[in-house]
Amino acid sequence: MKNDSDIESIDQESGEETTQLDLTTNSSSIDNTMQHLHADQKSTTNKRYIPLLVINYLLLFVGSLSSSLLSKYYFIHKGSSRWVSTWVQSSGFPLLLVPIFSPYYLLNSTKRKPFSDFNPKMLTLSISIGVMLGVNNLFFSWGNSYLPVSTSALLLSSQLVFNLVLSVIIVKQKITFSNLNCVILLTLSSILLALDSSNEKPNGLTKKEYFIGFFCTIGAGLLFALYLPVMEKVYKDVYCYEMVMEMQLIMEIAATVLATIGMGMDGGFSEMKRESEEIFDKGSLVYWVTVMANVVTWQFCFMGTAGMVFLTSSLTGGICMTALLSMNVLGGVLVFRDAFGGVKAVSTVLCMWGFCSYVYGMYVKMLEEKGRMKNQNESSTEMIYMNNHHVFD
Repeated sequence: MKNDSDIESIDQESGEETTQLDLTTNSSSIDNTMQHLHADQKSTTNKRYIPLLVINYLLLFVGSLSSSLLSKYYFIHKGSSRWVSTWVQSSGFPLLLVPIFSPYYLLNSTKRKPFSDFNPKMLTLSISIGVMLGVNNLFFSWGNSYLPVSTSALLLSSQLVFNLVLSVIIVKQKITFSNLNCVILLTLSSILLALDSSNEKPNGLTKKEYFIGFFCTIGAGLLFALYLPVMEKVYKDVYCYEMVMEMQLIMEIAATVLATIGMGMDGGFSEMKRESEEIFDKGSLVYWVTVMANVVTWQFCFMGTAGMVFLTSSLTGGICMTALLSMNVLGGVLVFRDAFGGVKAVSTVLCMWGFCSYVYGMYVKMLEEKGRMKNQNESSTEMIYMNNHHVFD
C-alpha cells in the first residue's frame, strides 16, 4: 500500500510538472506568434503592406496640403488667434476612434480588443511625446501666421538634416547614398529659399515679426525632427497598426489639453466666438467650416505620418513630408498667388529630385529584400528535401 501511494504521489507530481511545462510552452508559443505578427505586418512581402502604405501616404498627402492651405486661409481672412490654429491641429483626436475600434467591433478583422496591450510605460511615453507635439504645433502656428505658405513650407524641409542625424543617434539609421543625396538636395532647396525670402514679406509685417515667424518655423521643424525617430523607437515594441493609432490618440489628447489650457489662460475661447461673429471677413458660417475642416485634415496628416513611420522608418516619414512641401508651395502659388520666381522654382525642382532619388533607392531595397527572402525559402526547401531523403535512405 505504501508503494502504491508513493507511485500515485509521483504520478501526481509528474502530471503537475507536465501541466506547468505545457503552460510555459503555450505562453512561449503566444509570444512567438505576437512577434511573428509584428514582423509580418511590417514586411514588404506581405500582401497587405503596400495597400496600407498607400492609404497612409494618401492621408499624409491630403492632410499636409489641405491643412497648410486652410491654416493660411484662416489668417488671410483676418483670423488672428494662434491658439485656435494650434488647437485645431490636435482636437480632432475623436476621429482616431474609427481605426481603433472598427477592426474589432465592426469589421471583425482582428481578435485583439482595443487597448488590451496598453501598459503604463506606453501611456507615459504617449503623454510626454504628446506635450512635445503640442509645443511643436504652437511653433508651427506662429510661423505660419507670419510667413507666406510657400516660404514656411520650404523652411520646414530644413528639419530633414536634423531628422537624419537624430535617426542615426536614436534608432541607428544606416546612411546610404540615396538617403544622404536626398537630404542634401532638400537642404539646398531650403537654403535657396532662405536667401530669396526677404523680398516677399506680407504687407504690414515688421522685420521683428518676420524673424519671429522664421525662427518659429525652424523650431517647429527641429521638434518634428526629434518626434519622428523617437516614435520609430517606441514603435519597435508595437506589433499592429491599431496600437499605433491608440498611442496617437493619447498623444493628441495631451497636445489638445496643452492647447486648451493656453486658450483658457489667454481668453482664446471668448476670442474664438468674437472672431467668428465680428472679425473673420467671410462670415461666421465660413469661419466654422474652415475650423472644422482644419481639424479633420490635421488628423489625416498625423495619422498618415504615424503610419508611415510604423511601416517604414522615421527618415522615410520625414522625407515624404518634406517632398509634400513642394506641393504646398505650388498650392500657395495657385490659391494665394504667392510669388514664385526662378529661385523658388529651382528649390522646388531640387525638392522633387531628392524625393524621387530616395523613392528609387527604396524600390531597389525592396527588390533586394524580396530576392533575399526567395533565396532563403529555396534554401529551406532544399534542406527539408535533403533531410527527408536522408531519413528514407
